[in-house]
Amino acid sequence: MASRGRRGGVPAREGVQRHEEQTEKQALAPQGPVLPPPPPVDYGVFMQGLVQAMQTQAHTQAALQAQMEGQLELLVGAYEGCVAGESRCVVGFLTAYPIRGRCH
Repeated sequence: MASRGRRGGVPAREGVQRHEEQTEKQALAPQGPVLPPPPPVDYGVFMQGLVQAMQTQAHTQAALQAQMEGQLELLVGAYEGCVAGESRCVVGFLTAYPIRGRCH
């Protein structure tokens, strides 16, 4: 009886092909637990929530912008008062935001 080069009587090429097929099957097999499909989505409700979130973000951004502009006006006034040599050196700003030290 002639030897085929491997134990078990399977030629090398067929063994490689079988190994590749098994590897492909393992790669396609789901990993971990199989989850049920997600519930249906009510896109009307989703869009309402999205619009509400965007409106909230816009209102928050506008409020923060106004707050920042107000603080900037106080800072500009403080800087101008210090540059002009005023002794009060931005009373309004220091009252709202106490700072240690003094203007130079």
